[in-house]
Amino acid sequence: MADVRRPSFAPISAPSGGVLVVLTDDSLGFGPRTRGVLGTAAAMVAKAAKAERFTGKSGSALDIVAPAGLKASRLIVLGTGKAAERKSQDFVKLGGVVMGRVPAAASEAVAILELPDAALKPDAAADVALGATLRTYSFDRYKTKRKEGDEDAKARLTLGVADAAGARRAWASRSAIADGVVIARDLVNEPPNILYPAEFARRAAALRKLGVGIDILDVKAMRKLKMGALLGVGQGSTQESRLVVMRWNGGKKGAPPVSFIGKGVCFDTGGISIKPAAGMEDMKGDMAGAACVVGLMHALAARKAKVNAIGAIGLVENMPDGNAQRPGDIVTSMSGQTIEIINTDAEGRLVLADVVHYINTRFKPKFMVDLATLTGAIMVALGQQHAGLFSNDDKLSAQLTQAGLDTDEKVWRMPLGPDYDKMIDSKFADMKNTGGRFGGSITAAQFIGRFVGKTPWAHLDIAGTGFSSPSSDINKSWGSGWGVRLLDHLVAEHYEK
Repeated sequence: MADVRRPSFAPISAPSGGVLVVLTDDSLGFGPRTRGVLGTAAAMVAKAAKAERFTGKSGSALDIVAPAGLKASRLIVLGTGKAAERKSQDFVKLGGVVMGRVPAAASEAVAILELPDAALKPDAAADVALGATLRTYSFDRYKTKRKEGDEDAKARLTLGVADAAGARRAWASRSAIADGVVIARDLVNEPPNILYPAEFARRAAALRKLGVGIDILDVKAMRKLKMGALLGVGQGSTQESRLVVMRWNGGKKGAPPVSFIGKGVCFDTGGISIKPAAGMEDMKGDMAGAACVVGLMHALAARKAKVNAIGAIGLVENMPDGNAQRPGDIVTSMSGQTIEIINTDAEGRLVLADVVHYINTRFKPKFMVDLATLTGAIMVALGQQHAGLFSNDDKLSAQLTQAGLDTDEKVWRMPLGPDYDKMIDSKFADMKNTGGRFGGSITAAQFIGRFVGKTPWAHLDIAGTGFSSPSSDINKSWGSGWGVRLLDHLVAEHYEK
């Protein structure tokens, strides 16, 4: 995994040097322990706040160099806004803000996690640690030289808390989630000459050390299962396709599993319907859905989630050689349904069609959630602030929507219906793989829905959030690892109790 720094927890006390970070709100007050640490410097903070017009607004900071009366070389006062407007998910962001304000040159930093009204409870302190950890992530393993100013803050961060033992216990599960996000980011950031289907499968198989069962199906095995839709996508590449099934059995024996399915197009040229050259390098990220599923399965296994879970990823490379499928070809999916290929660049839904059917018929899951960087159309509709949510089940949809609000990995439900479904009917086969220009993300979801049956299902179109999305307080990476925290929260809140 990439290099990340994990904070440590300690009782609240004055640091002997380095950077000191303290919290306030719109009252510009401090908690009793923080006032004790600041001592006479508290008056100086009030004076500086007035001079700098610092009001304690959420995310704002007051930076004082060489503060008189303190051994710290720098004092940073972070605003958290109005107490009445504070939400639980804000503490993860706060961790990112803390780490982002620590200067790159600093080697030590102490952040006192106490607000004017109360010290942070263990869960909130652990959330701060999660945000701080994710903020330190960077992917630079292929750089041989570093430019001055390139480095982010990598200080050793100590979080001063009222209950250090409780915070460490709460951190155990957050640490597993952090590792899952880092794994997903690493996979998305890797170049396509390094991360091709067989190598992706090998990395997913590393989950065996956490007790995850791994099945890897090669082309021969998939051909035996008659996965003509998935195999058709990869037949133009010299890199053979793979299907990886990951099984975590942490729930009751025999209980139906929850299941997560990821699109893993390790590189997408578009095939015969080739993409423009400009920006094609970004298509190394067309496997962000699969990366999320691997990261999620790591998180569930590492924190020993009390649930049975299946993660499945279809891994292919979409290339335009003489053996590639053509527009006009008709392929037969594992379900027996036939598909007319209209555009070879609408390949992700073909991969998902066979994997969804395989997981549904073999494991009979409680629900299925698939993730895919599927359509540019979803970015036209929603930008990069929400993933598109399509579902045949109102309960699952509501759970995902709330999980998105709780983790700030937001989703927005889009419509499905018979009128859209008609748009993918074919004159020559059971269906075609595109429905035309209009409603592109909807017809793509309708296509996947034809392989779902009556199982509760949700499709997340993460084309706008899976890679090259706007940076945030907890992510400065091109590969975001989006979806790991969302789906882990879904499981924890609704399927482990």
